[in-house]
Amino acid sequence: GNAMLGRWGADGPSLGTVDKRAVRGRLNQLDERAGRVADNVGAYMSDAEVSGKIKSTMALDELVRARTIDVPTTGGVVTLGGTVRSIAERDQALTLARDTAGVTQVVDRLVVVPSNGT
Repeated sequence: GNAMLGRWGADGPSLGTVDKRAVRGRLNQLDERAGRVADNVGAYMSDAEVSGKIKSTMALDELVRARTIDVPTTGGVVTLGGTVRSIAERDQALTLARDTAGVTQVVDRLVVVPSNGT
């Protein structure tokens, strides 16, 4: 139904009607949009958390030099980039990334550059 609301017109306050159904419909649309925005922010945070977890795991690993590896994550897809000293280090970095919760795919862009003496 409709409700009566007071409004100010040129001659002072006047009464008008408001369609409650239309207002509720508009509020529902705004709620849905706000929900989608919140979901997008949540997805972004999750990607950042995934990257952080991978970097932390790599930092604790004896074989992987985390500081030489970039770990951007988008929609659960992790892209490992940078340089590693050996195929074993590359394989370990890929394994650590794949084994992290929230990862749906790992893209390997690592370059093996053997260090002197190995």
